[in-house]
Amino acid sequence: MALAVDVCETEAAVEVRMDLPGVKADEIDIQMSDTFLTVTGHRTEEKEEKGKTYHRVERRHGTFARTVALPCCVNEAKVDAQYKDGVLKIMLPKTEEAKSRKIKVRS
Repeated sequence: MALAVDVCETEAAVEVRMDLPGVKADEIDIQMSDTFLTVTGHRTEEKEEKGKTYHRVERRHGTFARTVALPCCVNEAKVDAQYKDGVLKIMLPKTEEAKSRKIKVRS
């Protein structure tokens, strides 16, 4: 299943948000490799109840994965992930080298 993702950047960090409704926090795995962030996990299937006839089943279940190329290098040791109300928010602080610096123009 394809995961929708938002990636935004500030002067100090890169922020990634993903909607993962119906997924438990312990079913989410986050991996870093160079400037790539990979989120994988598993959404469990709800059991069909006896005595009910389903006419449409569109809610997905099963394994999911999404790899995102980050716009710059991040400090992997300081990455923070929070999961609340079905939204995964990952804060990835930039390395000192990746932060923009103001260069003073001499006259």
